[in-house]
Amino acid sequence: MIIVITGPTGVGKTKLSIELAKRINAEVINGDSMQVYKDLDIATAKVKKEEQEGIPHHLFDIVPVTYNYTVYDYQKDCRKKIEEIKSRGHNIIIVGGTGLYIKAALYNYTFNKEEESYDFSCYTNLELLNEIKKDHETTIHVNNRKRLERELTKIYNNTKSNGLGNEILYPFTIIGLTTSRDTLYERINKRVDEMVEDGLIKEAKDLYDRKINSKAVMTGIGYKELYQYFNNEITFEEALDLIKKNSRHYAKRQYTFFNNQFKMNWFDVNYNDFNKTIEEVYNFINRED
Repeated sequence: MIIVITGPTGVGKTKLSIELAKRINAEVINGDSMQVYKDLDIATAKVKKEEQEGIPHHLFDIVPVTYNYTVYDYQKDCRKKIEEIKSRGHNIIIVGGTGLYIKAALYNYTFNKEEESYDFSCYTNLELLNEIKKDHETTIHVNNRKRLERELTKIYNNTKSNGLGNEILYPFTIIGLTTSRDTLYERINKRVDEMVEDGLIKEAKDLYDRKINSKAVMTGIGYKELYQYFNNEITFEEALDLIKKNSRHYAKRQYTFFNNQFKMNWFDVNYNDFNKTIEEVYNFINRED
């Protein structure tokens, strides 16, 4: 059995994945494009060792932050982990908010041998446009996100991009956690403040002092904004506001992708009694199985 737990940033996916894994004898595979990187812990809300409660977790902290890890790399690595876990007779939970990665692993999404695909979900439209303009001038409008992503993919690959296949290679049940917009935005804002308390500034400053300017850092929400602060381009307060704003915009883009690319089973999270949400999802999975 493969269960996918997804939803917007900050909604509670990690907690649900661990509780379900304990109940259904499952191992967890990361489905977040940023959590594959070492040294990117706080801003990515990466699950801590003590939070894993003994559940095997895979594809976390697997590459240096300087590495350009693509969706093609993830596809290969995730499928390998799926086969390994299946051989042990365990169920699988893929948890994360990077819909492109998850779909590439589970569907017939193929690449040319020389081609790579990229996750641009952390870019704003303006950042995509500016990145294209580093290569050539373009008439693509800043609001046409699909064309911007396609054009930037062609630049990076210098070849035409294949699309997502519609054939499912690994049958799965997808669980989406959701809540009201006001509640989600409040949780996102609060989580950013908690990240600062947990040492986000030091984590980002260590990367900055090491002169790490990789794609992961320069597009990662929580890092790119603080780099602007370290460069004296914006104030500290402006950086925090940008992190919160960009996180909220990212959540909106996640919803759009999930609803367009998957047949979602959405569950409203009960934050007053999260156990009720766990029970609701667990009962649904048992009915589906």
